[in-house]
Amino acid sequence: MSAREIHIICVSGTREKLQMAAMIASVSAACGDAVTVFFSMNALNYFIKGNTDAAPVEGEFGTLMEKQGVPPFRQLFNQAAELGDAKLLPCSMAIDLLKLTQNDLDPDFGPPTGLTRFLSDSEGGQLLSF
Repeated sequence: MSAREIHIICVSGTREKLQMAAMIASVSAACGDAVTVFFSMNALNYFIKGNTDAAPVEGEFGTLMEKQGVPPFRQLFNQAAELGDAKLLPCSMAIDLLKLTQNDLDPDFGPPTGLTRFLSDSEGGQLLSF
């Protein structure tokens, strides 16, 4: 079986959605799939260096994950990048609006990327949105 191309758009800032996106990214990358994750809007804030804010939960499952010691989404995204060579890309529009530079973000992040470029690069692959 050949490697799949998995492209994930993260715009939500809720724990459950970020967690599911991170689980898909880390498992897919570990299985040898080509993974690209595009972070924009409310999701990007959690990857600014020094930000230790907890993502808000949508329901009881978000709280349950924390109580049961499920690896947090930041750790899973970092593992996807380090172990599976997943690409983590910040949205260039969000970077501009937040007045950030690439140096302000987690070191596993690649260069700011526009939505048009991301969508063009994701053509032919599986596209998921959270």
